Amino acid sequence: QVQLVESGGGLVQAGGSLRLSCAASGGTFSRYAMGWFRQAPGKEREFVAAISWSGDMTYYADSVKGRFTDSRDNAKNTVYLQMNSLKPEDTAVYYCAASPLLCSGYGCYDSSYEYDFWGQGTQVTVSS
Repeated sequence: QVQLVESGGGLVQAGGSLRLSCAASGGTFSRYAMGWFRQAPGKEREFVAAISWSGDMTYYADSVKGRFTDSRDNAKNTVYLQMNSLKPEDTAVYYCAASPLLCSGYGCYDSSYEYDFWGQGTQVTVSS
């Protein structure tokens, strides 16, 4: 069983930056791909970014490509989401998730069903 705890959310003005962290415990962190999803009020949960087991591959939703950077530190059992040039439409609860699947190529890790473990979420609010 893997436990995930997100942190780093908050209130920021449009154009600003935040860095989310997700600390994992209870499993072999380096054997999980890690994903970030978000859910805005009244909307379905959507894929944001993902990173492979070793960190050599990253995947991004088109809406955040070029603005968000996903990274991980397997020695610290932590994954990070650096969010720059934030927009009001980025406002949502952000969740990290762990997937035991091995995947390469297009479309990896962008569906919630690929993930077995989820954090509780952290709120990100971007004011205009």
